[in-house]
Amino acid sequence: MRKIALCLLLPLLAPVLAAQGIESSGEISLQITSQPAAQLGFSWGFDFPFLRGDGALTRGNGISVAPSLTVTPVSLRLGAQAVWTPAAFAEIVAGASVGSGWNLRLFDSDLFGVGLNLPGEGGVAAHDGSAFDGAVWELRAGAALQGDLAAFFPGRWNHVIARTYHEIRRGGYSRARDGQAWFFENDDGENRNGFSYRGNLLVGYRMPLALNMIALQAEAQTFLTRLPGGERWGDGMARWTFSALLNFALADRLDVALIAQLRTRRNYLEPGWSDLHFTYRALDRSQPRRVEFHRVALALTYRL
Repeated sequence: MRKIALCLLLPLLAPVLAAQGIESSGEISLQITSQPAAQLGFSWGFDFPFLRGDGALTRGNGISVAPSLTVTPVSLRLGAQAVWTPAAFAEIVAGASVGSGWNLRLFDSDLFGVGLNLPGEGGVAAHDGSAFDGAVWELRAGAALQGDLAAFFPGRWNHVIARTYHEIRRGGYSRARDGQAWFFENDDGENRNGFSYRGNLLVGYRMPLALNMIALQAEAQTFLTRLPGGERWGDGMARWTFSALLNFALADRLDVALIAQLRTRRNYLEPGWSDLHFTYRALDRSQPRRVEFHRVALALTYRL
């Protein structure tokens, strides 16, 4: 409760920080999807000038720090992120989070906010967990390269942008032992204590209109800590998500984004494989992947 109270009190510090030359701002975000999922977030960021200059490459140099609070229908998460911008085209990122969850039955479906994903009788997947029975934590470090065509050819209609970001994560669930998989926030339940990689590439176009950006993004995720026998079900295969985004600036402080996503899924040999624990499945080597519709999401961001 003290951490939550601190997040809520941060806006009161803004006048004091401004007097020291430190800028601060907050935002509230809400995401609703076509799946039975939603996310409400609050963050407050502090920007510290660091090695800042007058040139185009150094004008925005600094370090920003942002604590955050995120709530979903099945989880609660506290986090913080620090971003160092040494030049306009690069960012160095470090972050951490801790949270837990609960389980919910909705429309005859079970939503697992937290818990172990264990093989039961006959290899059928079995959830083992209860509300707030353990902590899920994560540390991450990454870097981004980014660019804007308007930096070389100035003009209101010349903002063709590109950004690529790559990070290493180290995470865990306090109840899980080595080799045990677990759920968090109703995902596929293939998480494990250890390291993972995430990376993405975004290409977009910014416009001086209410529809101020269109973009395409490809994101990859893979576990670097592998489970025994993972070659059988394709544990080393990256999971890809492809997104198309339209962003609308409805007011000075309000943005609304419409996102449509496809994703890759693994194909297996066993009939009725979806009921099996993933470690009991066998990858179809002749056609290991398929691309399917994932979801449509509506994201609202209000800047405080």
